[in-house]
Amino acid sequence: MTSSFAPDSLVLNRKLPLWYQVSQSLRASILGRSPEASLRLPTEEQLARHYGVSVLTMRQALKELEEEGLISRHRRRGTFIEPGARRGAPRRLLGSIDAVVAQQSGERTTVLGHGPCPVPADLAEYFPSAEEVVLFRRLRRDGDSEEPTNWAENALRTELADRVDIADLERWPMTKVLRDVLGVRISRITDTVEARLADPETAELLDVPLLSPILHYTGVTYDEDGRVVDVARIRYRGDRFSFSVTLDAAD
Repeated sequence: MTSSFAPDSLVLNRKLPLWYQVSQSLRASILGRSPEASLRLPTEEQLARHYGVSVLTMRQALKELEEEGLISRHRRRGTFIEPGARRGAPRRLLGSIDAVVAQQSGERTTVLGHGPCPVPADLAEYFPSAEEVVLFRRLRRDGDSEEPTNWAENALRTELADRVDIADLERWPMTKVLRDVLGVRISRITDTVEARLADPETAELLDVPLLSPILHYTGVTYDEDGRVVDVARIRYRGDRFSFSVTLDAAD
């Protein structure tokens, strides 16, 4: 039986454009929806009430998703999720947690493995008081073509990792699991994106030539006490992704 589509809740940040925050939250909900969820979205008025914004703001948010190809809007019929929408569109980051969740959403995820290990040398600065972390490794594929798009490795503190349900990681990004399932109060995420060459493991997992260009993303997640709770390292196929960052100029 098909269930109705239910968007996630959103705590608005008044320092960022409302339409952008709403579009990113709705994007994450669309790409992370359950397989049995309806492709029909609630009306503009219902979505506006859900997010606590005006209908005009909601229309602008929906326009963003329509331009990305995630939804289609039909006069008198309503708004529908595109089942074959391509997930490799450029990412626009303005600094909200929901933007990070949306960035990580959208592909079919396979958990490659997880387990404890000594803190890797290149992550020691983030976990100064820990002797070990738990690594979660996942491969993401395009939902339609089954083509590998990126693979992720998350290093978590052991007390949090023990509470992670693998089934949740097959459905949602780690950021969403930490915040919405485990209740971690995330204060900020520091993102770094750089160009690298595919090492043997990445080349095999992403089905690309050895030493071909990839995008290497590192996301360091901090809780409200300023502790690092997760370090995500994601390798994206260079032929499928680009990142666009927009900065608002203050007066």
